[in-house]
Amino acid sequence: MPRRIDRTAPETLGDGEWRELGLAVGFCELAGVVPGLLTAEDVTEWYPTLEQPPRTPPGWVFPPVWTVLFATMGVAWHLVRRDRTASARGKRRAERVFLSQLALNALWSLVFFGRRSILGGLVVIALLGPAIAVTIAAFARIDRRAALLLVPYLCWVAFATALNYGLWKRNRDR
Repeated sequence: MPRRIDRTAPETLGDGEWRELGLAVGFCELAGVVPGLLTAEDVTEWYPTLEQPPRTPPGWVFPPVWTVLFATMGVAWHLVRRDRTASARGKRRAERVFLSQLALNALWSLVFFGRRSILGGLVVIALLGPAIAVTIAAFARIDRRAALLLVPYLCWVAFATALNYGLWKRNRDR
């Protein structure tokens, strides 16, 4: 059972912790930006040629949503990293599953857009959802706030999975 600390007292971040928070958020943002840069041509040239499923948001929605989601991932990761009550083993496990799901997230863009593989993207995103759920469970053992910060991400990936499936159904011949 995880140890609980009193979180009613206000927490302040020292200069070093602000730097660590910035690095965590920056690292997560890079996990989205780098695959995006590598596949930018495919996003603009190939993706618009696909038959879109109903309820597909306009393209301009995706960048701000992902920017916020990657930032909240970084904040959640930082909360886990700075926790002083969890076991070192529990924190290492939580960080491993977190980094694994982050890698799957980056891989999805490279497979779906970079390889132009709708089915491959569907396989990756089908693995990503459970990986996020495992991360939420691991983070919850350390800091409930960190786990809660990942819930919108899980919801968005569930929605993205449905979109990916719809794209696959409508564009199987590609």
